[in-house]
Amino acid sequence: MACDTNPTGAELLVATLVRHGVDTVFGVPGDTGVVLYDVFARHTDAPRHILARDERHAGYMADGYARTHRRIGVCEASSGGGAVYLAGGLGEAYASSVPVLAITSDIHRRSRGSGAITEIDQEALFGAVTKWCRTAERAADIPALVAEAVATATGGRPGPVALIFPEDVLEEHAAAAVPEGEPVLPAARPGASEFAVAGVAADLARAERPVIFAGGGVHASGAWRELRALAEHGALPVATTIHGKGAVPEDHPLSLGVAGGNGCRGYANDYLAGADAVLIVGSRANSTDTNGYTSPPRDPGVRVAQIDTDASRAGHNFPGSVPLVGDAATVLDQLRDRLPAATAAARAAREADIAAVRDAWARTAADELPDPGEGRLQPREVIRALHRVFGPRAWVVADPGTPTPNLSAYWESSGEGWRVVIPRGHGPMGYAIPAAIGVAVAHPGERVLCVTTEGSLAMGVGDWETAARLALPITYVVLDNTSMGWIKMLQHLFLERRYFGVDPGPIDPVPLATGMGLPGARATTLDQLDVLVKESVGRQGPSVVHVPVPE
Repeated sequence: MACDTNPTGAELLVATLVRHGVDTVFGVPGDTGVVLYDVFARHTDAPRHILARDERHAGYMADGYARTHRRIGVCEASSGGGAVYLAGGLGEAYASSVPVLAITSDIHRRSRGSGAITEIDQEALFGAVTKWCRTAERAADIPALVAEAVATATGGRPGPVALIFPEDVLEEHAAAAVPEGEPVLPAARPGASEFAVAGVAADLARAERPVIFAGGGVHASGAWRELRALAEHGALPVATTIHGKGAVPEDHPLSLGVAGGNGCRGYANDYLAGADAVLIVGSRANSTDTNGYTSPPRDPGVRVAQIDTDASRAGHNFPGSVPLVGDAATVLDQLRDRLPAATAAARAAREADIAAVRDAWARTAADELPDPGEGRLQPREVIRALHRVFGPRAWVVADPGTPTPNLSAYWESSGEGWRVVIPRGHGPMGYAIPAAIGVAVAHPGERVLCVTTEGSLAMGVGDWETAARLALPITYVVLDNTSMGWIKMLQHLFLERRYFGVDPGPIDPVPLATGMGLPGARATTLDQLDVLVKESVGRQGPSVVHVPVPE
């Protein structure tokens, strides 16, 4: 019998990824995917395969890569436990509208329903954490499915997609054309209804106290210049969600900083609460983002409009608001064309108001905090010390808990990029360590600051080895309060201090780091912290700084 010279399904898959500009795949091998890994081994230039230590972490790596690079992130896992773990790494990307392509291998088609080891209904598994999921039933279908997957992930409201490949389909030979495609965001830039745009521009022009409330959709669209141009043209103050942090430079005269219920600057909430016209750009505007729907309020007297690529999302949380369905950059330009320039008096008054409340907040934020105790540092002062070394243009990745409110309030970002990545879709612990790897891979040679906690470290520590193996320039700072501090606070405030399940045993990050090849040291004073962080910046690879903090 003649040997079939057509490519295998695995070869078609890798070739189509390359033709769609995919340069990196984060993954963990398994028995149903060995044929795919054999192809990866023969394509060492593109796509580059990065071995993660956990499938969930591979998803987080792809997430961090995609957020900061505005290109689809790709992750891979095998059937059974690998797929189950990977699903856990996609929930945050799904909730945060991050384009990720999840590739999984599966059992042989003939084994379906036989109770084979690793058998699971992967389409059902991924259904809750992807916007699209398909199984390749023939090798010849693979190029078209990959093209559809990439287009779906980056089109409309971005999000994760999943492609499932039975192992025999990966082995099957087939002749198929391999199309080209683009993995970048956004896939298209539609505008909103000109009639709706004209009405919103008129509302903003008439308002005494207008404000823009910007979310992560500004970053996904790359709409930083368009947002700033509109704000400056109309003298429109800009507040952001945590995901939108840095949508405009946070030292800009019209910047209000982060608003919401988890790490805001109080004056940003106050300004939104008192606004008479609000333009929401690329945000879910959920309860946390809006401080319980008070900033801005759900008030018929407040004119609200919302820009979103998803018609089902635009205006959803603010009944009676005006939906502007389209790409953020395009719609912001449409509004600028329609909006009259602000008068010099209005501009001066709004900038003076912002300067006054910002200065008042800064004086309060400079107040001395209680003594944190021997050998501990206040998180606020740690963040400020890190900012002095890294500066406003740094790539920062953080975990939930202690890092989130402190970075939101006390770290000022220069804008023009999703430079401060905090997972606020689902808020998963253990996100930052692997996500920082994705960010570092996306931006070769640029140092990344990762601010994590001892609780998240327990979930993500394995990929310190990955960072060391790849010699990635990441500074890991571990804020350690030896407890599940956020949950303990809730028990303290609302359950009469009935603490339960929030005090695990200690973890020492320093020997964990050195055991995996990373320099590690502990800082118990701000001077020590300054020295250790500066040393880390001067190194070629990753390093760890352990900082005990109070509960």
